[in-house]
Amino acid sequence: MADQAFVTLATNDSYARGAMVLGKSLRNHNTAKKLVALIGPHVSVQCKAVLQRIFDEVRVVDVLDSGDTAHLAMMKRPDLGVTFTKLHCWTLTHYSKCVFMDADTLVLSNIDELFDRKELSAAPDPGWPDCFNSGVFVCCPSMETYDKLVQYCTEHGSFDGGDQGILNGFFGDWATADISKHLPFIYNVSSVAIYTYMPAFKQFGGNAKVVHFLGKTKPWNYTFDPKAKRLSGDAHEATSHPTFLMDWWMLYSSAVVPLLYEQYGDQPFNSGCVKGESLEAQALLISSEERRERWEQGQADYLGLDSFENIQRKLDSFLK
Repeated sequence: MADQAFVTLATNDSYARGAMVLGKSLRNHNTAKKLVALIGPHVSVQCKAVLQRIFDEVRVVDVLDSGDTAHLAMMKRPDLGVTFTKLHCWTLTHYSKCVFMDADTLVLSNIDELFDRKELSAAPDPGWPDCFNSGVFVCCPSMETYDKLVQYCTEHGSFDGGDQGILNGFFGDWATADISKHLPFIYNVSSVAIYTYMPAFKQFGGNAKVVHFLGKTKPWNYTFDPKAKRLSGDAHEATSHPTFLMDWWMLYSSAVVPLLYEQYGDQPFNSGCVKGESLEAQALLISSEERRERWEQGQADYLGLDSFENIQRKLDSFLK
């Protein structure tokens, strides 16, 4: 139906790339619904242009920030404050129903049946199943609901500093009022839960329809060699199942990277893909400043450029 849409949010270029992959995965599984991307003003012109190739509607929205540094610090995720921008989903009143999906989700099969669900339908959060995870949910846009949500934010804040705390507070009867609003976990399979309950993943994981790359390390934080089909990244931070990570990167490298190259033209940018070059050549794709920032954020490429062997070789050549 033309008045129903999948909606996602990207406040920077990294999440914009996630949104591109999500949009492509929805298209590849033949959704009949519209695709909408809400983006912040800091998303680059090039990424916006690629999103416009994939999505039916790309709308720039103000970035709502919770400013709740205490609760966000408790979660060790100060970056989640801008996820309040997700509330703009309720302002899309030209749609009767929306399914919101975080930009770090990937669709594995057609999920148009979610539009048969009522507001607010969502899957349980693996960390506290009496709360829903706000990475995938069904909503009915309404300015009245939006105004009430903003008022709730002002009066009550968020118990976790992010949008999930707000939405669980506002839709506080989700756990007990109507079991039909509990989406099966296969619509929001968290990468974290895969490892905490591996037997269940082995039993039911083949039925997964949506995978959610929860946690600080996202798929786009890795590097990928499409020819060798090899991922490089921080092994200690790896919280995602390698099969799903590979699915994300295969789609990104084949369907998104070419669109990015079209937009960037001769301008240098780091796609995250390497093509079997030497480590030295790979290093040229990443500026020294960006590489330093990754180190400072704990995102050193311990399996690739920043492996112990490479650091030792560099030290040896320097000492000699």
